[in-house]
Amino acid sequence: MRKVASEQLDSFYHHYPAVATVVTSHSAGRDNAMAVAWHGALSRRPPMYMVAISPKRFSFGLITQSGEFTVNFVPFEAARMVALVGGCSGRDVDKFQAFGLVKAPTLKVNAPVLEVAYAAYECRVAARYPSGDHECFFGEIVAVHHRPRSNGPDQLAHWQDAHPLLYLGDDSYTRVSPLEPVRMERPVVVAQALGGLVL
Repeated sequence: MRKVASEQLDSFYHHYPAVATVVTSHSAGRDNAMAVAWHGALSRRPPMYMVAISPKRFSFGLITQSGEFTVNFVPFEAARMVALVGGCSGRDVDKFQAFGLVKAPTLKVNAPVLEVAYAAYECRVAARYPSGDHECFFGEIVAVHHRPRSNGPDQLAHWQDAHPLLYLGDDSYTRVSPLEPVRMERPVVVAQALGGLVL
C-alpha cells in the first residue's frame, strides 16, 4: 500500500494506541497525579521504566525533589479520572482531594499507588535525560503491585480481567474489545519461515 509522506510534524499519533498511565509523585507533604502518555520499559536487570514529563508540569518538580515516582496502569472504567488528573495542574488543585483519588499502601516509595490501578510500579529515579520539550526520568522499579486476576503465572497481563485503558492521542481513549490474542513464538516462526533452519 502506498503511503503518504510529510515533513509537517506538528502532530504525530501513529504510535498510538498505547496503555494509558497515571504517574503519581510525593514531596514535602504534597501528592500529585498526572496522565502520562509517553512511557515504556527499558531493562529487565535491573528492572527499569521510563516516563517522559515536561519541565512545565508540577509533577516534574515533585519527582526531581523526591527522586521517586509510581506508574499506575488503570482500567478503561477509569478514563474520566485520567482526563481529570490530566486536565489541571497540581499547583492549583489537590487532585487527590478534589477527585476523590484513593491511595493503596506502598512498599518502598512515598509516591502513591492508586487503588483503582490494576497494576503499578514503584520507581526510584536512576537517571534523567533531556529530550526536546520533555525530560525522561529513568526509574528503577523497586516494587510491583498487581491484582491477582490481572497477571498470570508468567506475569503477562490478562487483558480480559484488567480492561486496560488505551490512549489514542488528542484526548481520545479506547479499550481492547474483543480480545484476539495471537501467540507467535519467535524461534518457531523463524524456523518455519526458513524451512526448518534454526538460528
